[in-house]
Amino acid sequence: MHVRRIALGAAALAVALSATACGTADDTASSTKTPDATAVTVTIDGIGEVGTDAKLAAKLPADFRTKGTILVATNAPYQPFIDFKAEGNTSEFKGLDYDLIQAASARLGLRTTWSQQPFDGLVPGLQAGKYDVIVGGVTDKKARQQVATFVDYSASGTGFLVAAGNPLGVTDVTGLCGRKVAVQKASNQARHLADYSAASCAGKAVEVKEFPENPQAVQALLAGVVEVVAATRVNLVDTEAQLAGKVELVKDTANPNGWLASPNGFGFLKARGDIAQAYQAAVQSLIDDGTYRRILDHWKQTPIGLTKATIDQAID
Repeated sequence: MHVRRIALGAAALAVALSATACGTADDTASSTKTPDATAVTVTIDGIGEVGTDAKLAAKLPADFRTKGTILVATNAPYQPFIDFKAEGNTSEFKGLDYDLIQAASARLGLRTTWSQQPFDGLVPGLQAGKYDVIVGGVTDKKARQQVATFVDYSASGTGFLVAAGNPLGVTDVTGLCGRKVAVQKASNQARHLADYSAASCAGKAVEVKEFPENPQAVQALLAGVVEVVAATRVNLVDTEAQLAGKVELVKDTANPNGWLASPNGFGFLKARGDIAQAYQAAVQSLIDDGTYRRILDHWKQTPIGLTKATIDQAID
């Protein structure tokens, strides 16, 4: 479903960090200076400590090494990828993407600072240089690659949420023709459903209704304003659990990971492939030592895992 940027770049890990992380998973982080790098340790809730690998940190562009921090933009809530740590506090976060980017940044000797942004403003903000990376269930799409380079860390597709009991008998995307379907504004689902409707729903178009945030789309379903919610399937797994007895996730047996499953990625400014490559190596190290799998398990998202961190593997 989603999008979630910029970078700086170039010369030696030697300056002690001055920025504090805007929340590790338990808001604890420490740093110690070594002869050739600044070491960062973060504590990931349910996982433990993740620290700097000097060889990986050496892959950082010099400007990031000097700065010692990376500015992360996201749009919460979008569970399980990103959510607010506490209701009413929009400056502290939790979630799958939160834990992964915290861990990958620590491997590189970087702390993170976070910024909540409108979803449809993430890519433009990245392009404008307002932040270094966008995260939070952002789908790697070719159109987005005109602005961003994506480090792909999982793959998931679209799921369909209906009223409990599935009174319309929806089994897959073919059941959406002639239906009112809620999506998040500027999401992958908005475009894919419009394309599908034009190609496959002659005389019975899918009536796509866009909402600023995914929870508002779900509320529209509960209120009877729409008949289906289309969003990233893993996001809807949590929604189904939270609203048990009120909603139901369609079981699309032909597409267990979701319709048009595609990679989710951390988006960096296209001109800064150097920082993207450093993060690719960091994520791969988390895969190789099992930290990645433990984080996926913690968020109950093992099915969307990858064995290799890739770059720009959009399927559309």
